[in-house]
Amino acid sequence: MIINVISRKLFLSTAIICCFVSNNIKAQTAKNSKKISPDLFGLFFEDINYAADGGLYAELVQNRSFEYGPTERSGWNPLSYWEYACLGFSYGQLSVETNEPVHRNNPHYVVLNVEHVGHEAKYAGLSGVGMKNSGYDGMVIKAGEKYSFSMFAKLLSGKSIKMKVILESKSGALLASDSFTVDSKEWQKQTASLQPSASYDTANLIVLATTEGKLAVDEVSLFPEHTFKNRPNGLRADLAQVLADMKPKFIRFPGGCLAHGDGLNNMYRWENTIGPVEQRVQQRNIWGYHQTAGLGYFEYFQFCEDIGAKPLPVLPAGVSCQNTGGTWRIGGTGQKAIPMEEMQAYVQEVLNLVEWANGPATSVWGAKRAAAGHPEPFHLEYIGIGNEDKITPEFAERFKMIFDALKSKHPEIIIVGTVGPSPDGEDFDKGWAIANEIKIPVVDEHYYTDPKWFITHQHRYDSYKRNATQVYLGEYASWGNKLRNAIAEAAYMTALERNGDVVRMASYAPMLAKKGFTQWGTDMIFFDNASICLTPNYYVQKLFSANAGDTYVGNVVVKDDRDSALAASCVQDSKTGDVIVKVVNYDSSKTKKIVVDLSAFKNIQSNAQQIVLVGNANAENSLEKQEAISPVESTVTVGKKFNYDAPPMSLTVVRIKTRKL
Repeated sequence: MIINVISRKLFLSTAIICCFVSNNIKAQTAKNSKKISPDLFGLFFEDINYAADGGLYAELVQNRSFEYGPTERSGWNPLSYWEYACLGFSYGQLSVETNEPVHRNNPHYVVLNVEHVGHEAKYAGLSGVGMKNSGYDGMVIKAGEKYSFSMFAKLLSGKSIKMKVILESKSGALLASDSFTVDSKEWQKQTASLQPSASYDTANLIVLATTEGKLAVDEVSLFPEHTFKNRPNGLRADLAQVLADMKPKFIRFPGGCLAHGDGLNNMYRWENTIGPVEQRVQQRNIWGYHQTAGLGYFEYFQFCEDIGAKPLPVLPAGVSCQNTGGTWRIGGTGQKAIPMEEMQAYVQEVLNLVEWANGPATSVWGAKRAAAGHPEPFHLEYIGIGNEDKITPEFAERFKMIFDALKSKHPEIIIVGTVGPSPDGEDFDKGWAIANEIKIPVVDEHYYTDPKWFITHQHRYDSYKRNATQVYLGEYASWGNKLRNAIAEAAYMTALERNGDVVRMASYAPMLAKKGFTQWGTDMIFFDNASICLTPNYYVQKLFSANAGDTYVGNVVVKDDRDSALAASCVQDSKTGDVIVKVVNYDSSKTKKIVVDLSAFKNIQSNAQQIVLVGNANAENSLEKQEAISPVESTVTVGKKFNYDAPPMSLTVVRIKTRKL
């Protein structure tokens, strides 16, 4: 991770204000305080930009089960990213077969026929025939750390076959190796452990038969033992940690358009993503690559639990994406609907998710969760149905079927509906009409637009009806990763806090993007195999989610309310008693004056934490250079009333304690 500390010194003035306040300056809101959603800021995860395989999912082998194909990407085949390997004048044959796979959901496997093992040895006496995998743009390995290798294999000839697994550098230097023997004519899982002698950013994995014979190979895997929380089949530790650092209140998964898919056969069906990885159903990713489902529903729920976030799974509403077939535009007409005679079975699939997540280990689906190593329930509270769908009669009919069944069988579950892909328009209006008609608890709004829109629409939710359907702002961003984009989003987020009684949740999107593999230009975190770039947008999201409250307090920040470039909010966290003031100045050239009046609070502690994100409006961070923008933290002294000069293009967070430690 690239980290830079800005040496610029910023501080609060604690002078008590006795002077006359201009008539142009008045309290931000007339209301004093109100309860707001405790789940306001969270994360949205979609497998776009190689966010899962090759990204957050820690698997190092690409195309590990030989299921790549040309329908996913032109030129792909079951041996893509694999290379035939022979050492020491050995020779043999490599082929792909489907006759007797490990599991019907994983049909392709490799047959390795070792006809001759030579004597001119490489690697201090090693000869043989096998295959080499280059991973996702190479494999990053670290000296001294352990890597867990596994594969399924079975003998197709009479004698046992000795195997060697090797990590090598790009130039062919041996970095680590281990051995095992295949001696069964039934599929068995083989394991080995590798501990590299040197660190390397573009290593290869070689699986080598060192004695003659014929065998079948499938599900070839290499994981770092050090995954996030050291979970087997786990997550890349550094990427998962920067998400955990945000302290999100929820995580939405698995999409996005990925959820309802490119046609009915491409829908994301949660039941296909649990159980042993070799039995999961892999499929084409709607964004133009392959998804192994190694990062499946169990791993999503487990990650939520590991970082204290509530899971928000989003399931298709019985229809596919309207942009099916390549019509990627607002209002596409490629939507397909599950036939009505199949809908009862699909509704049951949705109900099964609740039993899998929350049911006892003795229930049918709870037992499947327990078999995966989690006998206790996951305490699911939310389920999303649909993702920015076109609001057609077919959609409406199927959504209501699912909604009614969930409401009847599981009234404790909070259902999140959808109102299309835009902040207004036909689908938005039709979606809200359905929400009002059947009283959907929460609906999911999406919008991507320019920074000025976020500045000029800070009062969007002021007029929304209270004590009715609430809003989940599931996807939003200001089309850019410069500081000005992030600060515009920060200004809007103060308005989300102000309207936290109607806006229940919000999450920036998309979250992750791998260098060289992006389908979406504006993202929160960029990464490659070795490093991570945290954008200004990430820091804004983190500063809000890690400094959230459950009560909004008005009459605290005093400012010129005619100035749309100046935004502010004040919340209190009932668990800690902390008061959190946020001040945003979107003006790129002028310092803005505000007054903070904490007289509504008792026991204000004088030492407060201050965090400031500030810089040039056009500054941005990248993988190629040291970060230009990152927050600066300090301790400041505050009083019951103080003034503050908000620097140009800045977000300031002041966290004030009301309880003595």
